[in-house]
Amino acid sequence: MKLVFATNNANKIGEVAAVLNKRFELMSLADIGCTADIPETADTFAGNALQKARFVKEHFGLDCFADDTGLEVTALGGAPGVHSARYAGDHDSEANMRKLLAELEGKSDRSAQFRTVIALILNGEEHVFEGIVRGRISEEKRGTEGFGYDPLFIPEGYDESFAQLGMDIKNTISHRARAVAKLLEYLNSL
Repeated sequence: MKLVFATNNANKIGEVAAVLNKRFELMSLADIGCTADIPETADTFAGNALQKARFVKEHFGLDCFADDTGLEVTALGGAPGVHSARYAGDHDSEANMRKLLAELEGKSDRSAQFRTVIALILNGEEHVFEGIVRGRISEEKRGTEGFGYDPLFIPEGYDESFAQLGMDIKNTISHRARAVAKLLEYLNSL
């Protein structure tokens, strides 16, 4: 079964493909010829994910799924939230991490969570799946694997950041893995 994943982020595609297994062939936006910068103007993760999935369905006529993911830091009132990728600039992970560390300086509560929401449009129906992983923000970057805020995020039950744990472990415990597992459970029930 072919599924369009409304992204061109190779890291996300790799993470999702690892969870979905070989039963599904993932196609990216590039694979379907979509070069548009799909708007993400909603104020919730679900709203942004649905916006992207609806765009692909409307413009390309293909069933698809899209995700929106963000880091929610307790001491910052849930920020950066839906603005995680553009927190300090346009998809600049290093700048985003520097800004986050600066804003947490002197704060004792470093609890945070990653949230992924996946919106699926299949056979004319919309479905939403959510995955959350709780943890904390480290005092400094740790590790080199992964992407985004991975060097700063230490998931509950671990002493290492996502960037130190490596992709094999991250892909079994992450927010995205949890949301994709729910997506897969739904697809397998069809």
